[in-house]
Amino acid sequence: MWRVVFAAALAAWAAAGPAQAKPPVWVVRDADSELVLFGSVHVLPDGLDWRPPALTEGLAKAEDVWFEMPMDAESEAQSARLAAARGLLPPGRSLQALLPPKTWERLLAAAQRYRLSPDMLARMEPWLAEVALSGAVYQLAGASPAMGVEKQVHAAAPAGAVRKAFETPAQQIAFFDEAPLADQIASLEHSLEEIERDPEAFSTLVGAWMAGDLAKLETIAIEPLRAAAPVIYRRVVTERNAVWARELDARLKGRGRTVVVVGVGHLIGPESLPAKLRALGYTVEGP
Repeated sequence: MWRVVFAAALAAWAAAGPAQAKPPVWVVRDADSELVLFGSVHVLPDGLDWRPPALTEGLAKAEDVWFEMPMDAESEAQSARLAAARGLLPPGRSLQALLPPKTWERLLAAAQRYRLSPDMLARMEPWLAEVALSGAVYQLAGASPAMGVEKQVHAAAPAGAVRKAFETPAQQIAFFDEAPLADQIASLEHSLEEIERDPEAFSTLVGAWMAGDLAKLETIAIEPLRAAAPVIYRRVVTERNAVWARELDARLKGRGRTVVVVGVGHLIGPESLPAKLRALGYTVEGP
């Protein structure tokens, strides 16, 4: 959703920011369990020193590590296949016909700026066009999922730690593909507005994440989606948090040490995973 023309701005922020600034960590403990919660930025530039000591320590002794979806090559390939199968319009239909004329014109301008094929975009449903646009701006700026938190945590976890996932690739694709068309268009329009209005929005997001500024993260990453596309927000944030909280409650009723890595937006605000675990009676250390 955010433009990633941020390398210089991020470097300047890192040089000027507090030396100890790191993204926040939440820890839940009971008599025989420890759960470390960490909020991910899924796409990052190479060379960013982001790992907080609490995550490193938790990961070193983790018996299981949880992600939103499986972090393996087959799952990535399945996601790509499903996106193509469910996100492309049938023959004879065009994204141009689904969008307001001004939105299509703005999308064409963004496509030219970020080196996307207009013909390719025309074949996509709005949600997949937004994904393609986001990927293009990340790639142009030198950021990629390969440098994201999940990939790095998956590689750093002990070989004996069991890798688990809350969802399948099919479930994740369905969250977007099954959203109402009006919400898909509203979310795409919000992304277009953001990359036009603030060329360095992603550097701001990463800076707030690195500094652990939860209020700023909520303002720039959560509130806009909630306002622009409330159904998508409910599907991808609120409802998933409720399901995940139940699964983590069951895990904490067992024993052992666990690390959970999900998008940072799931750990912010009154509907977040930490808030839901506190509501279940757990003491949650952290912001």
